[in-house]
Amino acid sequence: MHGLLTADYDFDLPPELIAQAPLARRDASRLMVLDRAAGTIEHRTFSDLPTLLTPGDLLIVNRSRVVKARLLGIRVGSGAPAEVFLLQPLGDGRYEALVSPGGKLKPGRVVQFAPGFTAEIVEVTERRTRIVQLRTELPASDVEQAIDAHGHTPLPPYIARADDASDLDRYQTIYAREAGSVAAPTAGLHFTPELLAALDARGVRRGEVVLHVGAGTFKPVEVDDPAEHRMHEERYVIPDATAQALVETRAAGGRVWAVGTTTVRTLESAAEPDRTVRAGEGETRIFIRPPARLRVADALVTNFHLPRSTLIMLVAAVAGYDLTMRAYREAIAERYRFYSYGDAMAVL
Repeated sequence: MHGLLTADYDFDLPPELIAQAPLARRDASRLMVLDRAAGTIEHRTFSDLPTLLTPGDLLIVNRSRVVKARLLGIRVGSGAPAEVFLLQPLGDGRYEALVSPGGKLKPGRVVQFAPGFTAEIVEVTERRTRIVQLRTELPASDVEQAIDAHGHTPLPPYIARADDASDLDRYQTIYAREAGSVAAPTAGLHFTPELLAALDARGVRRGEVVLHVGAGTFKPVEVDDPAEHRMHEERYVIPDATAQALVETRAAGGRVWAVGTTTVRTLESAAEPDRTVRAGEGETRIFIRPPARLRVADALVTNFHLPRSTLIMLVAAVAGYDLTMRAYREAIAERYRFYSYGDAMAVL
């Protein structure tokens, strides 16, 4: 069976197909539509999405909000540049973080981001990240406000430019609310208020979950057997209203649409054998890949992902390995735009 080894998910992507900036309009992106039953691939525009859903379907989105996790500063003492990339809050101004240059930022070193806003390196973790203590003396400011004032949008490493003011808006879904992600749930970036209104008018219900995306989402699978890959943990919340909407949609014969791999992972992490979902919160390390099959979502909206990534493996678990890789070959041939600011795919 194909799709069981990491090498099965290798492909050559021309660098110019990696989208470096968003399109002028969110829903102007292209939408590749995969029909699993027919084995067909169709080329549409994202604004066509409402025509693919039917009244009574349920669309579930991840409302996590991206934080300005990238802090750029100087090392106190030497004045040399340094970066602290916040991964997750630990309470009382302490964060787990990635730092650069790693060799220089040992426990006890301090990085200054602005007058009165610093990070002290407290310890090195088993996975070579750092625990940092953020401190602020800025007037009328707590640590979160200081991060918001001086942090940078954490654009992915394959976007080869500095962040600018437009990324504050465009590297964020229009329905984002709870802050906590260090990478956007990018399938949701294509939605506009008009598109959501069109879905509402069509009789499509909408549910929300929260999964705070960690930096591990970009980590390639570096072992030959994906079963040996260690997933990063991510925090999630499933509201009672979403769990109830799932029950009602199933009872009425509607389909469940997951917007993004983060939404799929959230739903599957709390799925019961009868395909219902437990409301509540928790942490997940779930890794969905062939030959697994989804228990909750009937359809998926997603972007185009990196080679050898856990995300393309998840898509293969939904669409099937052969159809997924055929779709990626066709996307390259048709010059689709890839990754966070790129085009989208719908798997029916």
